[in-house]
Amino acid sequence: MPLRMSTLFLRTLRDAPADAEVASHQLLVRAGMIRRAAPGIYTWLPLGLRVLRRVEAVVREEMDAIGAQEVHFPALLPREPYEASGRWEEYGDGLFRLQDRKGADYLLAPTHEEMFTLLVKDLYSSYKDLPAYLYQIQTKYRDEARPRAGLLRGREFVMKDSYSFTVDDAGLDDAYEAHRAAYLRIFERLGLEVVPVKATSGAMGGSRSEEFLHPTEVGEDTFVESDGGYRANVEAVTTVAPEPLDEAAMAALPAAEVKETPDSTTIAALVDVANDLAPRADRPWEAADTLKCVVLTAVVDGGERRQFVVAVPGDREVDVKRLEASVGPALGVVGEPTVEAAAAEDLKRHPALVKGYIGPAGAGEIEGTPVLGAEGSVSGLPLFVDPRVAPGTAWVTGANADQRHAFGVVAGRDFRWDAVLEATVVREGDAAPDGSGPLHSRRGMEMGHIFQLGRKYAEALDLKVLDVNGKQVVVTMGSYGIGVTRAVAAIAERYRDDKGLAWPRAVAPADVHVVVATKGEDGVAAALDLAEGLEAHGLTVIVDDRAKVSPGVKFKDAELIGVPTAVVIGRGLADGELELKDRATGEARTVPVADAVAEVVAEVRHGR
Repeated sequence: MPLRMSTLFLRTLRDAPADAEVASHQLLVRAGMIRRAAPGIYTWLPLGLRVLRRVEAVVREEMDAIGAQEVHFPALLPREPYEASGRWEEYGDGLFRLQDRKGADYLLAPTHEEMFTLLVKDLYSSYKDLPAYLYQIQTKYRDEARPRAGLLRGREFVMKDSYSFTVDDAGLDDAYEAHRAAYLRIFERLGLEVVPVKATSGAMGGSRSEEFLHPTEVGEDTFVESDGGYRANVEAVTTVAPEPLDEAAMAALPAAEVKETPDSTTIAALVDVANDLAPRADRPWEAADTLKCVVLTAVVDGGERRQFVVAVPGDREVDVKRLEASVGPALGVVGEPTVEAAAAEDLKRHPALVKGYIGPAGAGEIEGTPVLGAEGSVSGLPLFVDPRVAPGTAWVTGANADQRHAFGVVAGRDFRWDAVLEATVVREGDAAPDGSGPLHSRRGMEMGHIFQLGRKYAEALDLKVLDVNGKQVVVTMGSYGIGVTRAVAAIAERYRDDKGLAWPRAVAPADVHVVVATKGEDGVAAALDLAEGLEAHGLTVIVDDRAKVSPGVKFKDAELIGVPTAVVIGRGLADGELELKDRATGEARTVPVADAVAEVVAEVRHGR
């Protein structure tokens, strides 16, 4: 039975909604595929739901092909499993928490690692049961602080998450590679270019981790690649650090010297003052010779604000997102805190910090007396350094006293630090960590993420099986996710033009859109006859049979909705002819009514 637009639950819009920021959001709303229910929450209408289901079908087929089996968990889950894994706290404000009438704690699941683990624990007990690959396609919930861009960053979304359970790491490697290959096939079938890049695991935990990013200017992620093949999300890039010096070599370096540096609270001003008052014999001072100490605040779960200092080369900017990925463990806090610039009230808590003249000797826990510190200069804040601040590197940095900087401060000799963190923006031309050349930046949209979880969740939830020797071993896990609703948005963003959407055949809401552009019943009768013939060949059809709508409006709606093949029943019907149009190219040709079914089927099946 074709979809008849005279009765289809659909209203197209000529203008984009005011809250739609990106083209995919605008077009999906205008084409009558989704409607906003609340910030970051959308209702799926009939045509949009058809696209979503076709994306899901591609995902299911490829997951089934690697031997994965589909299950379905509830979205409303009890607190206890997530508390056992530590993620009840780790997720922080991103988790939707609620209570039932008896006061018991529940959550709306952001992911289901715990539930998959407990399910396998409940049913399997021997190595003979493994490996097992399980997956679901299900709605997830995350309390995004700033939902935006329609389906690209929402509070409710559909995701395919799968999990592998194996006896050992070798089995995990096999499962990881099977999922990786399946993902590449899925995105190829969906018509989406993706670039697998090295990534961090965040709150998921685990070791090996890759994101599948779709290159696009509207993407929220930045990734880098080298001509030699290195690819990574910027958060996962490791800095090429200088070779460290041993203690003897550091001790032989000239002693640090404090100098008056008036009005030098910025790096640019410090460089100018240094070149005026203490010129070098070999070359001028540069920003890269200076070490700036930036005071930041980590906002941890519950709103607690904890200050720390990060020391980075003066020619580098701090990358807050990169710090957020690693500063939690360094501070000894659970989860991934939000990092922001220290506010005025934060700085008031540490009066020993001299704004514009902060140096590492007074910023962290240091053995002995700080070489450069004036009385009362030690703040007691944790000090973290960029990898470029390697032992033996010498710097010009703040002396923790007004109008004073120290020259020749040697890292590892004159100050210590609490941890080395990736803290700076990755720049165009930085060296790839594998030596494969300079890095180039691109924008991308995350479409999938795969992790080697290892034994984190299995240990937390006591998932064990008997191995071949009858000994209990902890099961090894992998986790693999694809954003299904995000894929719909990404495809809409990729396949569009100034007229509307232009869906690839694999996910279009129908195979053929028949437009009746004649008056009277003959045109509608011909359209329904054609639709019946096409459906007999397994094609899905939309028929625009609206009686009081002009052909011009029907054509615009067909272009907006974006079905890849259109058939126009117009004036040529009297001569036994129809027009066959390709939505993507705009090419049109005339076909005899008698041959229309065969011609359209060939067009859909074989691209002609």
